[in-house]
Order: sequence, then structure tokens, then C-alpha cells
Amino acid sequence: MTLVQMQPRPASANPRHRMVAEVMDAAGPQVCDDMSVEVALSVMAAARTGRLVVCDQDGQCTNLVTRTELTTVRDSSAYTDRVRLREILGDHGSFTTSVATMAEAEYAMRHLRLGALPVVDGQGSALGVLALSR
Repeated sequence: MTLVQMQPRPASANPRHRMVAEVMDAAGPQVCDDMSVEVALSVMAAARTGRLVVCDQDGQCTNLVTRTELTTVRDSSAYTDRVRLREILGDHGSFTTSVATMAEAEYAMRHLRLGALPVVDGQGSALGVLALSR
């Protein structure tokens, strides 16, 4: 698990830096990590979205998955309809908190080469998604 920032910074520390909470998108659909790839693709299609927030059985955000990632898995020769999200995503992914500054989150996203990053609260529940504009 990679946490972008663990300690909040006061807004007055640098007023030029907006907080992640000010610019994040809604979390959108959240699915459990035991969902199959095919069902996750169906959820994406129904929600007309290109990504899903993945949570464990306790509701803790563990990762973010994109349509491109799922399609790549589905189209591979090793794919079966029994493949679950947790099997392709591995352990906890990267995320940020709503109290991180945009500068910190953008730096982490560029360093990790992520197009989007889940935003979580202090208990690990998904609050939203931060996406870089290209």
C-alpha cells in the first residue's frame, strides 16, 4: 500500500495549493475484490464509466481498476471466467487522502505513472477519485 501523504497540512501553509478534496471526482461504482472480471466489465458498461474502485470484504479501498486493464486480462490466453479482481490486482494499490495537497498528489501520480488515484478517508473508505488531466 502506498500512501501519498499521511499528515495533513494546514491550508494556510501555502494557499496556492488546493486540497485533493476540492477537486476530486465522486468515487463512482465500488465493487468487491471477489467479483469476476466479466461482471466488473458489465458493471462498468452499465455505469458508463471507465474505472471502478475496488474494495475488500471490509469495505476498505484496495485499488482502482480500468476498463483497459480488465479488457487486457479478458483477452489474454490464460483468461477463464473464474478470474477474480483480487487475482489480477494483487495487494493494496496506491491511494491518497482528501487532506493531501494537489501538488503532492500530482507528484505521486506522475512518479507512479497513474492516470487516476482513489481518495480515501482515515478509515480507508473510498471518498472519490483524483484524475490527472492530460
